Amino acid sequence: MTLEQTEIELKKLTVMPPWGRKQNDDWDKLSNFVYQQPSYEQLLALIAAQDKDEAFGNYCIHRWYNTLSARALEEVFCSQPRVKANKNKYDKLVDFSISSIPFDHKTSIYPRGYPETQAYAEQNPASLIEWLYKQQSLEGRYHTENRLFVVLYAADGQHWRLRAEISKMKTAIEDYVLHFDKKNLTLLMLEEESAVLSDIVWIKL
Repeated sequence: MTLEQTEIELKKLTVMPPWGRKQNDDWDKLSNFVYQQPSYEQLLALIAAQDKDEAFGNYCIHRWYNTLSARALEEVFCSQPRVKANKNKYDKLVDFSISSIPFDHKTSIYPRGYPETQAYAEQNPASLIEWLYKQQSLEGRYHTENRLFVVLYAADGQHWRLRAEISKMKTAIEDYVLHFDKKNLTLLMLEEESAVLSDIVWIKL
């Protein structure tokens, strides 16, 4: 699926249903068919074939939407001349390296629970980065290694829609990588004797 096709499929979802339940390993395993990168229509057919309740269907839609967008962004990152993809696709700690610095990529909507404004977060990235690390799931996705956050912010509060704006995010990522400098990264001590490097790429609408 090309980037253009991905954007078309993502934009077919015009209303985002509620998650149904907090993300967890059990439902992740049951919904792993979203990684097949089906079209939106194919996704709905696969959900119907599971013969489960509406909450599970909503969970699958969220995972499909987030996964399809994240994979497109990783493709964008890895197409940049200063970026090297991790050849081990099963590595949960590293997606790619920028100027030889390894990162796990995480796209997040602007968090409702973060106690400061977006303007404050943009001026004080370490505050939001630390908050995001501390709020991550303690299940299979948990880790305290280098992470590059792509944070989506829409003035109308519909932050989730920005996951579909692949072209817009591509432009922002290309600019970020072009001007990447290790000196601009945030250094955090999250655990005893464990330092991480992190940063935020802002996508705003």
